[in-house]
Amino acid sequence: MKLDNAIVLVTGANRGLGQEFARQALAHGARKVYAAARDPGKIALPGVVPVRLDVNDQAQAAEAAAACADVTLVINNAGIASDGSLLDQDSIAAMQRMMETNVYGMLRVSQAFAPRLAANGGGAFLNVLSVASWISTPGLAAYAATKSAAWSVNNGLRIALKEQGTQVLGLHVGFVDTDLTRGIDLPKLAPAEVVARAYAALEAGKSEVLIDELSQNVKRSLSQDPGVYLDLVQRPA
Repeated sequence: MKLDNAIVLVTGANRGLGQEFARQALAHGARKVYAAARDPGKIALPGVVPVRLDVNDQAQAAEAAAACADVTLVINNAGIASDGSLLDQDSIAAMQRMMETNVYGMLRVSQAFAPRLAANGGGAFLNVLSVASWISTPGLAAYAATKSAAWSVNNGLRIALKEQGTQVLGLHVGFVDTDLTRGIDLPKLAPAEVVARAYAALEAGKSEVLIDELSQNVKRSLSQDPGVYLDLVQRPA
C-alpha cells in the first residue's frame, strides 16, 4: 500500500492521532483524504474532505462508504477510554461503551468499506490498537479488555480479507500524547512519530507494527514464565 496518490479515510480525524494521520497522508502525496468525525464541523485541517461518521451508527457507516466509494485506505483510529477498577459498580456499563466504539465500531466501518476496497484493487485497513491488547493494569482493565478484543477482530479481518487482496495492518503502541492520555503522568510519544512509523510499516507491506519499545518488550515477553501479564499482578504494590 503506497500513500502517494492514495484515497484515504481516517476515523476520529478531528483531533489527536487521527488528525495527524490525515495531515501526514496529505504530506505523503495522498490524492484525497476524507477526515471522518461525529461532528465534521470540528474538522479544522486544511485540504481534507470532512465526512460525518459516528462509528457506533451502522447507517452512518453505510452512508460514508457510499459517499467515499473511491477510498483505497481506511484508518480505523476512532476510540474511547475510561479508567476505573473492574470491581466498580459502573464497570460493565463503561466496558460496554468502550466495546461499542473500540471493537464494534471498528468492525462496522470495516464491513462497510471492505467492498469499496475490493472494488478499488484491494487497498488496506490500518487499525489502531494498543499495548493494552496484551497487558492489563488495574485502572485500565476494562479498556484493555476491549483492545484485546479489537486485536482479535483485527486478526480475523486479515484472514477474511486476504482473498480480496486487502492489507490489514495492526498498530500497537503505548501512551501517545493526545487528549485521551491527558491525565496519565507517564512518558508519551508524539503523534507525529507514531504516524510516521505506522505509515512506513504500511508501505513496507507489514501486518503488524509495534511502534515503541514498550509494545515491543511486552509482546516479546508474553511467552516468558511468568508472563509479563502475570508478573504485573505478582509485584508488590
